[in-house]
Amino acid sequence: MGMIENPKRYTTRDLETIFFRPMFKGDSAEQLGIRVIYNMPMPTVVPLWSPRSNVLQPFTTGWTGGESAIRQQKIIDMSKIKAEVGFSAEDYFNQIYELITNRSDVNLEDLTGTDLEKAETELFRASIAESIRTMMWIGDTEAEDINLLDGFLARVYRYDKVKGLDLAGIKVDGDSVVDMFEKMWAAAPPALKSLKSEGNLAFFCTSNVLDAYEAHLDKFGADASYTDMTTGRRELMYHGIRLIDMGITQYLPLDSFEGDTHCFLTDRRNLVLAVNTADDPSAEIRMWYNPDEMENRQRASFLIGCEILDESLIVRADFY
Repeated sequence: MGMIENPKRYTTRDLETIFFRPMFKGDSAEQLGIRVIYNMPMPTVVPLWSPRSNVLQPFTTGWTGGESAIRQQKIIDMSKIKAEVGFSAEDYFNQIYELITNRSDVNLEDLTGTDLEKAETELFRASIAESIRTMMWIGDTEAEDINLLDGFLARVYRYDKVKGLDLAGIKVDGDSVVDMFEKMWAAAPPALKSLKSEGNLAFFCTSNVLDAYEAHLDKFGADASYTDMTTGRRELMYHGIRLIDMGITQYLPLDSFEGDTHCFLTDRRNLVLAVNTADDPSAEIRMWYNPDEMENRQRASFLIGCEILDESLIVRADFY
């Protein structure tokens, strides 16, 4: 069993339920720390509502409601992309075999059928998920690599209404990191601060910022600053605001983003990742064996885009 014995092609409903839904719901979406929308009709338009601040008035008969709520919307540009992976039969078998043998409910005398298909699916899905996660953070259409779309960092640094806080020359360590958070919070606009009670504010940071904050907490034994999650994970909080590791350290520094320290504050719902497999007839997941090249091949094609809904609700730390 070194090759894909039964070619598989997933489209429409199977493409959604088998591949993409598991990536972007539950723990997976929670770890991303952002808002994920799936298969919203094209064009992908996200409405933003700005209600009247005061709707109360003395009772009278008839309608005296006054002006309507202000309706705004943001269109997310979707890009059609594909992912392709090829393995020699031997390499493919080694990876699949390891996945299968780590499970306790598998009959090692029969590695065909459902168990094999699940392992193949898991292998390819994990590869796609990591590529999407990387691209949504550091994608840059002006760069030489990872350039299929502009990710969140490219937008955070380029959008004019993002509040940039000059922290040039500050070395982020256990002594300075709290001061950095305090300055970012002080610079936050009132509209952003007003969202704190809803529990969705977050500092999106590189790993070294979280490491510095942990070093600060260790000095005081501040175990209460950790929050136990139902999954058993522990997460860092600063005054009730979650710290989210973007997980991009291995790619830094980049030509697009100077230095290896990045941090910005916003509402998690303000960052939107959109994935669509319903409105493109060619969207599919396909896995097959190519006998000419003696290679197992996997391909995915779909639509994807990301956007910041309200750039004025972001405070960015400028270290360089």
